[in-house]
Amino acid sequence: MAFLTDLTSEKRWDVHNSSVPRVCMSCEARHHGICGSLREDELLELSRHSFQSEHQPGEELIGDAEDVDSYATVLSGVVKLTKILQDGRQQVVGLQFAPDFLGRLFAKQSSLNADAASKVRLCRLPKGSIEQLVKNNPKLEAKLFEQTLRELDEAREWMVTLGRKTASEKVASFLYLIASHVDPTRQTGSVSFELPLSRTDIADFLGLTIETVSRQFTKLRSTHVIEVQNHRHITVGSLEYLRDLCG
Repeated sequence: MAFLTDLTSEKRWDVHNSSVPRVCMSCEARHHGICGSLREDELLELSRHSFQSEHQPGEELIGDAEDVDSYATVLSGVVKLTKILQDGRQQVVGLQFAPDFLGRLFAKQSSLNADAASKVRLCRLPKGSIEQLVKNNPKLEAKLFEQTLRELDEAREWMVTLGRKTASEKVASFLYLIASHVDPTRQTGSVSFELPLSRTDIADFLGLTIETVSRQFTKLRSTHVIEVQNHRHITVGSLEYLRDLCG
């Protein structure tokens, strides 16, 4: 795996609370991700072996069948999960957002590819340390189990999208998926975001052709459901209306 230089030098201690590394205290993903279930002593110990890294769009984070020596928490950006067939065809099988846990716990080898769909920041966590913490910390185990069940629910929902929804409903569902992760607390109103996937990847993800995806985007623009700037910047005028279009 190609990761940037270890940033452990940033782990200075906050003067008011020496039990928590400053880099952890300023981490927006800490309280909502797996680290929110750790005690201060566990967080301190884990921080001694972890580091943050930044990755550009298209950069490979995990390779299929690659030996697993670490996991990661997504701090920002979008990670694209894919499976590659023997003839080179690609299927996008999922997306991960902050503060998702990246990696399959206790796996010796990865079973898919993970690439940076946008600019991504990760907090890399050593495999042995996380797996030992899981064994000793029921709250951490429950947190990871909760994410696993959520991903299972999302996979089942996406099976319905791929198998039963029309092309327009599929594209609306994809846009709503991204919009709902920009601000998970927002259910109504307007929201803007950068598309993390190309038209080709969106087509792979939805089981459509690129031409069909482009036609559906044009339809959504012409009916003023969305505005598109510079091909990637999307503004949704009404989240509730977009949700209605998902079928």
